[in-house]
Amino acid sequence: MNSQDQMNRNGNALFGVLIALGLILGGWVLGSQIKATRLSDRYVTVKGLAERNVKSDLAIWPIGYKEAGDDLSTLYSKSESDKNAILQFLRQQGIQSSEIELGVVHVVDTQANEYGGTGRAPKRYIVQQEITVRTSRVDQVAAAAQKTVQLLQAGIVLNNNPGRELIYKFTGLNAIKPDMITEATRNARSAADRFASDSGSKVGAIRQANQGIFSILAANSGSDTGEPSEPGIDSADSSLLKTVRVVSSVEYYLNK
Repeated sequence: MNSQDQMNRNGNALFGVLIALGLILGGWVLGSQIKATRLSDRYVTVKGLAERNVKSDLAIWPIGYKEAGDDLSTLYSKSESDKNAILQFLRQQGIQSSEIELGVVHVVDTQANEYGGTGRAPKRYIVQQEITVRTSRVDQVAAAAQKTVQLLQAGIVLNNNPGRELIYKFTGLNAIKPDMITEATRNARSAADRFASDSGSKVGAIRQANQGIFSILAANSGSDTGEPSEPGIDSADSSLLKTVRVVSSVEYYLNK
């Protein structure tokens, strides 16, 4: 066999080896892609709940009052007397002057407008004002709110419109968020582990996660119904004690 034939044969052999290696490599890549595709289809979505019972740390208490009469000067004097009586009542309940805001005095002349469509109002003038208490000492406000009957007994007509009731707020949400998210994620992982165990799988990496929205509810309210307890005020706002809740949604890959 001459050298030229030997070179041709060696070249063909090398070419065959390269083709074989190419087929093997292509099969491996294709197999990996199929495995990855199947893996991406195997995942479970679970939810993790975390709750904290907290106490409100801010109270906002609007106290509206009004008087009606025909003599504006006399009416204004009575309104000032009402204001002083309310301020004295608040001081007796331990409310500080720095926690009290005085609103603007409003005077309505009923004869300048139609009253009920026809006829005249029983009294020509209505003088009304609002005093707002804003404090972090929520216990003092809660106790004082239970004693407003003393103002009624003193002849003061309280006039709180819907949406202007005593409300309690919790302002410390940012401080407890990280721990609650960690707890919710841990609970979600536990749920995924139980599912995987029942299905003969193992929990893999996180495929996708949703932190969830934090809700502040009235304490021990079973669920966030969104139903207000009174017109204009949410049930959570009317509750001194609250429940902070977050539900995280997490998708985990499942491995055999």
